[in-house]
Amino acid sequence: MKKLDDSVRQKVNKWLEGNIDRKTKEEIRSMLDNGRHEELTDAFYKDLEFGTGGLRGIMGAGTNRINKYTLGMATQGLANYLKTQFPDEEIRVAIAHDNRNNAVPFANIVADVFSGNGIKVFFFDGLRPTPELSFAIRELKCHSGVMLTASHNPKEYSGYKAYWGDGGQVLPPHDRNIIAEVQKIESVDQVQFKRDNDLVEIIGEDMDEKFIEAVAATAVNSDAIRAEHDLNIVFSPIHGTAVDIVPRALHKLGFTNVNLVKEQCTIDGNFPTVVYPNPEEREALTMALKQAEESGADLVMATDPDADRVGIAVRNEKGEFELLNGNQTAVLLFHYLLNAWESAKKLTGNEYIVKTIVTTFLIDKIAESKKVECYNVLTGFKYIGQLMTRYMGEKRFIAGGEESYGYLVGDHVRDKDAVVSCTMIAEMAAYYKSKNKSLFDALLDIYSEYGIYKEELISLTKKGKTGAEEIKEIMTNLRNEPPLIRGKKRVLKVRDYLALTETDVDEQRVNSIDFPASNVLQFYTEGDYIVSARPSGTEPKIKFYISVNGKLSSPADYRKAEKAMAEEIELIKKDLEF
Repeated sequence: MKKLDDSVRQKVNKWLEGNIDRKTKEEIRSMLDNGRHEELTDAFYKDLEFGTGGLRGIMGAGTNRINKYTLGMATQGLANYLKTQFPDEEIRVAIAHDNRNNAVPFANIVADVFSGNGIKVFFFDGLRPTPELSFAIRELKCHSGVMLTASHNPKEYSGYKAYWGDGGQVLPPHDRNIIAEVQKIESVDQVQFKRDNDLVEIIGEDMDEKFIEAVAATAVNSDAIRAEHDLNIVFSPIHGTAVDIVPRALHKLGFTNVNLVKEQCTIDGNFPTVVYPNPEEREALTMALKQAEESGADLVMATDPDADRVGIAVRNEKGEFELLNGNQTAVLLFHYLLNAWESAKKLTGNEYIVKTIVTTFLIDKIAESKKVECYNVLTGFKYIGQLMTRYMGEKRFIAGGEESYGYLVGDHVRDKDAVVSCTMIAEMAAYYKSKNKSLFDALLDIYSEYGIYKEELISLTKKGKTGAEEIKEIMTNLRNEPPLIRGKKRVLKVRDYLALTETDVDEQRVNSIDFPASNVLQFYTEGDYIVSARPSGTEPKIKFYISVNGKLSSPADYRKAEKAMAEEIELIKKDLEF
């Protein structure tokens, strides 16, 4: 039986002796009495920290779990920090939540603490999408905001996304400073849990209308929508926040044939119809695909619980539904928008798009052909939002996106937005249908013009304290002894975003790179293949992103070319010993 470390035991005792509710103490004592020391260690060996998406973790007792006290201390730390940043202002925050189990009481705890600290709270009257929270922060001129969500994680998880006044997620140095404030709190007795109802204002339908208007304003081809208004769309919110707002937004644009997967329209944090509420997974779209086949639909779309990510399925060359990955959807969106802006003579040389460093570089090639600047930022949509805020009033933002199924069209929010993504994807499908093409046809045309790109993500889950140590060791080994050959392609360049260096392997020349420091490695090979390694900031995983490319002489050769690219990826995986 694993013995408890002294540091863990001290934390456990602090909770058992402190002002913690009886139910939580009973949960801790049960783990002690039953010798569940490994579970107890995972629950207490560290404090939850802000990652690329804020706080996220398993619900339960412990400093490394999501519960009343970790949320309370995080909110108290944020409140204390806001007071130092805005000492002479009435501080305003907005709070929203998704459909997670305990989302309502958790959101109320956050409202309790903010209002208990004398901070004005705008509190949504029910569940809302993450992008609407970002929109509300900007609309109400708030200084900060909090979204209670765990995105696409399993039902055991909950989370806490902290936002700043620009509507984007909290960034350095604010995130570190908030954590520093949290760490100053030595006892839950220092958390102001008593709500001041006079400072809590309920918001709802009026904000929904404004948000939908902003989404509808991003449309670029209303003629195509009118011509194909009856495009047969099947949509699933996977039991989450998009259940009403995505259909409303589609109807606002003029789509008249939107069909919901009714079994997945029930609001349920247990996600009873799926294994994981993740639109990246085919399993999560099984019911939508079945309904689409039976009804002869043109397009399938499904959003994750907090409606900031969307997965789609389109009909391929055989008329069968095929799921597109996040990179493929991003390529279609960026290509469509750049062409639309070009046709409308709106490209003046002052426009830009943004993507992450692990998102397909096919987008860079498309942007270059249109003479539009394409910025690459670290993983995490907050960095896209940060760039948007930096260039606000100077340059025109067209779109942003990342391979993990998150996109933004228009500048109404500073986070990924599956609501506007759904409306733009539907508009794209309508446009191409008016040209007697499918979205799949459009994708193959892009590959024929620019080259076929294929990417694969490998995620290795390493749970708990031992898992964190394994992930650290993997990254250390890659830095100390990086493989020189990947898929029979020599490594030409290594980018280390922690050391902020770029190394030319042949010349052994090292240059600095201008990025925030982040624990990411990228290996560039002959033929412009790229392999990236990155520990997740929100999950106990290390992720490897593989990108290969080649030529496609014509759409008819797609399957043959795709198979060749898949074989290249398998060679690389062997080099990485997967």
